[in-house]
Amino acid sequence: MPELPDIAVYIEALEPRIVGKRLEGARVRSPFLLRTFDPPLSAAAGKVVREVRRIGKRIAIGLEDDLWLVLHLMIAGRLHWKPPGAKAGGKIHLAAFDFESGTLLLTEAGTKRRASLYFLKGEPALLAQDPGGLEVLSATFDEFLAVLRGENHTLKRSLTDPKLFSGIGNAYSDEILHRAKLSPLALSRKLSEEDARRLFEAVRVVLVEWTDRLRDELAGGFPEKVTAFRPEMAVHGRFGEPCPACAAPVQRIRYADNETNYCPRCQTGGKILADRSLSRLLKDDWPRSLDELEA
Repeated sequence: MPELPDIAVYIEALEPRIVGKRLEGARVRSPFLLRTFDPPLSAAAGKVVREVRRIGKRIAIGLEDDLWLVLHLMIAGRLHWKPPGAKAGGKIHLAAFDFESGTLLLTEAGTKRRASLYFLKGEPALLAQDPGGLEVLSATFDEFLAVLRGENHTLKRSLTDPKLFSGIGNAYSDEILHRAKLSPLALSRKLSEEDARRLFEAVRVVLVEWTDRLRDELAGGFPEKVTAFRPEMAVHGRFGEPCPACAAPVQRIRYADNETNYCPRCQTGGKILADRSLSRLLKDDWPRSLDELEA
């Protein structure tokens, strides 16, 4: 799922292309995409774009008359900038937004249709789309600590809960926890203030670092290759590969469609965290520590 750094560079790429430009029309090809009916999407035609804004992990395009197109890309949704009138005929094409300056295509890989489009009128309707998570890059440590300790969850769950923290998902939470040298299964209310401060700093550094990195890679272009798996990442998507800090093999915990990646030496004191499915299968053969794994 595109997270704060990805959404930020999407918005930075969209602003010079569509702000001040007229939306000539929207072509929606998937019956599952549009989640609203009032106002009708046809009312967007002919409106000039006034701003582009991030709402959590959503992209909000503000039009004249206080109208808003809100895109939630979910896991596999991606945006592409094409010349005016570009075709949108493939199975992965969900919608095309035709501006006088070009066409914004929305695609979604795979068979599950999770991406969504909301067409709203008014600021209150737009703000209702916000899950309410704290914007960490503009928050103080005390604000961060209050949210972190507000509920007792694992750090992985806390960081990825959009009602607690805005814009952080599976990929960057792994990177943040590795940078902070904290276990993904540590409980938020049991975290010392020193560890919480280290986590706070790691969140800010990792998100800014990756936003800058993605921005530099684009060099003014449009982000066409948004992915959660990058070779420069420390642990996310790097199961079995050496940790860049200590060379221990990166481990993972699998659950549903996601996985948590971590370094046992840097983050868990050498302990191998139980994988719900694999550890049950292996039982006594499941390695409890890095030493057992290496043996």
